[in-house]
Amino acid sequence: MDTSPHQYTSGRDASQAPVVLLTRAGCAACERAQRVLGDLQRTVNFEFAVVDVDDEAEHDPDLRAEYGDRLPVVLLHGVEHSYGDVDVPRLRADLAK
Repeated sequence: MDTSPHQYTSGRDASQAPVVLLTRAGCAACERAQRVLGDLQRTVNFEFAVVDVDDEAEHDPDLRAEYGDRLPVVLLHGVEHSYGDVDVPRLRADLAK
C-alpha cells in the first residue's frame, strides 16, 4: 500500500468532513468501503463524505487523474489514509488523536 501523503483540498462541502471516501459508480470495492465506514461510524464519532471522482472531475479533473485508478481511497483531513480496503484499526487510532 502506498503510504505517501497526497493532499486533496477542495472548496466543496465534502472537504469539511474529516473523512472523505473517493469512489466511482459501479465500484463494488467502493460500496464495500462505504459500508465499512458506516459500520465504524456507529462505534466512533466522525463525519464522512462520499465523493464520486467522475462527478467531481467536472470541477477538479486532477482528482480523478490522481486517484481514479486506485479507488476506493480514504482521505483523512485531506491526506490519503488508505486505498483499496479501509484500514480500520489505523483509521480508528488516527481518529482518536
